[in-house]
Formats: sequence, C-alpha cells, structure tokens
Amino acid sequence: MGQEVVQAVQAAPDLELVAAVDVGDDFAVLERAEVAVDFTSPAAVLDNVKWCVEHGVSVVVGTTGLDEAKLAQIRGWLGEDAGGTDSSTKTAPGVGVLVAPNFSIGAILMMKFADLAARFYESVEIIELHHPNKADAPSGTASTTAKRIAAARAQAGLGPVPDATSTSLPGARGAEVEGIRVHGVRLRGLVAHQEVLFGAAGETLTIRHDSYERASFMPGVLLAIRAIKPGFTFGIEASLGL
Repeated sequence: MGQEVVQAVQAAPDLELVAAVDVGDDFAVLERAEVAVDFTSPAAVLDNVKWCVEHGVSVVVGTTGLDEAKLAQIRGWLGEDAGGTDSSTKTAPGVGVLVAPNFSIGAILMMKFADLAARFYESVEIIELHHPNKADAPSGTASTTAKRIAAARAQAGLGPVPDATSTSLPGARGAEVEGIRVHGVRLRGLVAHQEVLFGAAGETLTIRHDSYERASFMPGVLLAIRAIKPGFTFGIEASLGL
C-alpha cells in the first residue's frame, strides 16, 4: 500500500511527494510535509500518529486494527476527548487526523447499502476475505460494517439475529461484533473482498465488494489527503457526500 500511495501522489498534479519513510528511517524528513499517510501496522501506528501530531503534520491513517481505545487516544492528542488534550502530547494548531477503515469507493458504498438493508432482514452475517499477509482479523472494514448494521438494527427495534446453534467447534460460527457474526478468510490470491449476507423468509440479499488491485484504494486516499481538516475524522463518507 505504501508503494501504491507513493505512485499515486507522484502522479497527482496538485500533490508533491516530500518523503517515503520505512521502518528505522529518520522521521525528521516528514517535518516538511503537510500531510503524512500511514499504512504500517497496529503496533506502530499510534507512535507514528503521535509524532506527526506533535510536529504539526496532519495524518491520513489507513492502518487497520485500531479499536475504540486507540481511537480515543488519538482524539485525546487532538484535545477532543472529555478530559482535554493529553498532557504528554503538544498538539500543533490546525493538525488533523483522518482514520478510515477502507478507502475504496466501492467498499464505502457497500457499507452504505448494508446500512439501508439492515432494518429489513431478520438474519445477517459478514464474510471478509483477504490475502494471508493481513495482520488483523476481522478486517477493519468488516468490524465497521458489523457495528453499523448493529446500530441500524437497534434503531429499527430488531432483536438478536436468530441462531439455534447449541454445539460447535471453537470459531466455527466466526467472531461476534456487537451481535453480528463475522467470518474471516485468508487465502493466497485474494486482495480484499467482503460479502454481507441478509436473509428473511423466502429470500436472501447479498451485497459484495471486490478489490482486485491495491490501486482501487488510491482515489479514496488522495481524496482524504486533499480533504483532511483540523481535528479527528473517521472515514471519508462526508467527503463523498454520503
């Protein structure tokens, strides 16, 4: 993903590539940048974001695996949590952090369509399929989709998804995210794919999105770079008018 971002920025006439930083490199070269893009790992991303915030560089974060506690920590560095700015971090004015679980326009529309369908169906499950080098499971997109579906179901007054399973092998029914079952597949040859399966009496609805190349994420990354604003932002839906 880092290589794809470098190529996309270099090809954009209104953007300039300032630096490309990898593990062990000196971050000082980033001080010339207005916006940094982070596609690293859950273990490294918080330190990277904190450094950027302290040095006045806004950040677009595509690294997944950030739970609510980590997102709250980032908000704290920006002074947006209930307790104010983290006293150990000096936030430069005007700095923004945008965290997105997915930058593919198709994946974002898939989540939006799942939102719309959620209140009409008694049953729902999610299958996410990725390459075997992916570090987190479920994927950030699948977790976000499940949370959004759960919220839509709760707003519609729907109860728990029906499931009479009484005996099973550990993991056979997948993970559970706010009451929604999520199944992860890791397979060589895949890139990033997700199905949301809805079911009601006599019918099913499948909403599927497939990314076959990492280039599919670049329009969303470039949009985020151009649209980033001070403070914390989750997702690029607002920039798409969704």
